Amino acid sequence: MTRIEHAGRHRHAHRIALGPRCGHAWRDERGFSLIWTAFGFMAMFAATTLAIDVGMLMTARNQAQNAADAGALAGATALAFNSYADRSATGPAVTSAMNTARANQVIGEAPDITPADVTFLNDPLTGRDDIVQVQVHRTAERGNPVKTLLARIYGVSTADIGAVARAATIPADTERCVMPLTIPDRWSEQPCATGGTSCWTPSATFEKYGWRGNQQNVGNLLANPDIYIPPGQTGATGYDPDKNKGLQLVLKNNNQNKVAPSIYNAWDLPGSGGGDDYRQNIATCNPNLIPIGFPMTPENGNMVGPTAEGMQDLLLKDPDAKWSDGCACIVGSRYRTSPRIRIVPLYNPEKYADGQQTGKSQPTLEVVNYLGFFIEDYTAGGQVTGRIMPISGLASKGMGPGTVPIGGFAQAIRLVQ
Repeated sequence: MTRIEHAGRHRHAHRIALGPRCGHAWRDERGFSLIWTAFGFMAMFAATTLAIDVGMLMTARNQAQNAADAGALAGATALAFNSYADRSATGPAVTSAMNTARANQVIGEAPDITPADVTFLNDPLTGRDDIVQVQVHRTAERGNPVKTLLARIYGVSTADIGAVARAATIPADTERCVMPLTIPDRWSEQPCATGGTSCWTPSATFEKYGWRGNQQNVGNLLANPDIYIPPGQTGATGYDPDKNKGLQLVLKNNNQNKVAPSIYNAWDLPGSGGGDDYRQNIATCNPNLIPIGFPMTPENGNMVGPTAEGMQDLLLKDPDAKWSDGCACIVGSRYRTSPRIRIVPLYNPEKYADGQQTGKSQPTLEVVNYLGFFIEDYTAGGQVTGRIMPISGLASKGMGPGTVPIGGFAQAIRLVQ
């Protein structure tokens, strides 16, 4: 064997001897990297699962809260405008709350809500059970839990989601779009042959003093004068949006000597004066805010013509709307709320009588309450026929239920939880 051959064999043997150790080390490093890669993938998958499912469940929770909020607001609205007395399972407040809540889907499915999930709570500010509480469910107990997307790999296939909301109908103390005419608030007619309850009718007149000519006599207080208790006091006698809904009134121009439900007085809205402004304020919305206690400056002059003209313009905006005794509601309107439902400010009839008996033909008046009034018809002589209707309003900021927690006619609807 030559030296060259021996050297070649030696190198080959060396290569054979070292080869297995190098290959084994290389395979060890590759396996270690695969383990770390697997752990990293699992961690990334877990994080992705957490992000996707938690995000989805947060969305479901927000949607459930929206459904509960909408249901509570719908229930409170029906309580104020359809029937305050009907809290039954089939009444408008409960059914409106349920239907509205179900219309707001939670991850593509309507939440579950039953009549038992709509309850009425007492409002400590008003002393009435005018808070509507609504609970909605997507839970295993109700048979409709929210299905997870990726968490089911780890054995979590569903999650329970629920929400609760409360809305209240709060007496309002401020209005806009107020009419430039005012009528007296409702009083208790005395004496009454039915045992002391009010005998008030739309044709009654407020009587506190005896009459001397065409004026009430300051020195002749009647033995049983009519009684008026304004909003904000226990036993308030004013109009009730539930009990008086649909009552027809025929309003006539003031004859300067009577206080009657049918007699209206024209007054100047802020920034307005004269027949043209008066007519415009009947036909359209005057945006000024008119709070309880606002002074009403009498409109000078005969407003019979402008009243008829303004009413004509108003009726043309929604000519097919009419009152239906069958549903105790307005039918045929082009609008969700007919523009022919107007807000009439009310004054204290007792203050009017007190001022009139001192010789004032136009006593100073101020707003004590409001009245919703659906305009049905008018005459060229300024006579206006309409129906009493519930209306919404505004409650003063930071004042809880406003300044008229008792006996307020207009209602503000708001979430309280």
